[in-house]
Amino acid sequence: MPWKEVTLMSARKEFVLLACQEGANIRALCRQFGISPKTGYKLLRRYATEGEAGLADRPKRPKSSPNRTPDAVEASIAARQESSSPQKR
Repeated sequence: MPWKEVTLMSARKEFVLLACQEGANIRALCRQFGISPKTGYKLLRRYATEGEAGLADRPKRPKSSPNRTPDAVEASIAARQESSSPQKR
């Protein structure tokens, strides 16, 4: 008997569909799927606002970085490094 192939998206969709049923025990479903209740409720909230697209992974990169060097300073440093590097022949 072959193994049932389960993708992350299909598992998340199955979790949400079971959790949306009337009388569903969310914490028991979280244990069954091996996720924390915090993650389970987060998936349900995303699904309610965004639909299936909300179940996809999101980038971990921050949207902004307050300590980032300004573009003008980066450009001047790069120009200085290019002008001081020896020419390859």
